Amino acid sequence: MDFQDIIPKLYKAFNQRNIDGVLAHFHLDVQWPNGWEGGYVFGHNGVRDYWTRQWSEIDPHVEPLHIAELPDGRVAVDVHAVAKDMDGNLLFDSQMRHIYTFEDGMVRTMEIEKQ
Repeated sequence: MDFQDIIPKLYKAFNQRNIDGVLAHFHLDVQWPNGWEGGYVFGHNGVRDYWTRQWSEIDPHVEPLHIAELPDGRVAVDVHAVAKDMDGNLLFDSQMRHIYTFEDGMVRTMEIEKQ
């Protein structure tokens, strides 16, 4: 699997608000962090509902800066994340790390690590 190819496509689709484009790479039982409200969401419907709610309230943009496979097989992605409210006011501008676990070539889990 070419993580260097897949990961940028995920972020590009997310930033374009193309939920189906992202979900095409997600395991049906994906576990995804709810970085906005806390906790996790599960499955394609959980991710779709979460992002639909999130994007009606805030405007996030996330760019991958560096992608590396970890010794345990997970994939670490250092990202620059910026979010604004719907009036264009900055809510946050920070760097963080996203840690992905893949199963059968699909994203199974993602965790957010603050840096």
